[in-house]
Amino acid sequence: MGIGTLKRSAAVFLDRDGVINRNVLNPLTGAWEAPLTVNDFVLSPNALSSLRALQKAGYLLFIVSNQPNYAKAKVSLQTLESIHNRLLEFLNNGKVEFSAFYYCLHHPHGVVPEYSGPCCCRKPSPFFLLQARDEFYLDLECSWMVGDRDTDIKCGQTAGVHTIQVFNKEEGVSTHSQNAHAEFQADDLEAAVTIILGAAKK
Repeated sequence: MGIGTLKRSAAVFLDRDGVINRNVLNPLTGAWEAPLTVNDFVLSPNALSSLRALQKAGYLLFIVSNQPNYAKAKVSLQTLESIHNRLLEFLNNGKVEFSAFYYCLHHPHGVVPEYSGPCCCRKPSPFFLLQARDEFYLDLECSWMVGDRDTDIKCGQTAGVHTIQVFNKEEGVSTHSQNAHAEFQADDLEAAVTIILGAAKK
């Protein structure tokens, strides 16, 4: 059977912080940010059951996340790895399998030289979505990007996938300008999954 006759898979790309897990209010900056410690890593309500529903529906799951805290010297690489391992623990216990995890560790204004400056993988760049397309033979037209930031939505739009912006009410409108004009908006991951599964039935 030739490669051209194989059916491409549909995927759901998910930002991590603010979608799968809760953002944390940093008292030093007054901003809602990614967890800085393992103990700060708390799953969003019904995250695992929502991910299982996508998995059951046949979607391949991917995390695509900007993680600049090491570049900004806020945490160590070991802490970032420990937080990721906590996520893996939750996923394994919840019987949720991701096809790949794509983390951009860079920041254009970082202070750690080797992780600072421009890069090709930081969202809104679609770099990781296109990489996943090629590695996993994905149909991007039938795929989705779910994120809470405008950069997530712009990333998905550039890659040609459907987009859902999650609006975390506790964080207010300051971090969610919604200027990217996602196709859909949702209060949380569970609501976003309802939209995705509903669209698949049409």
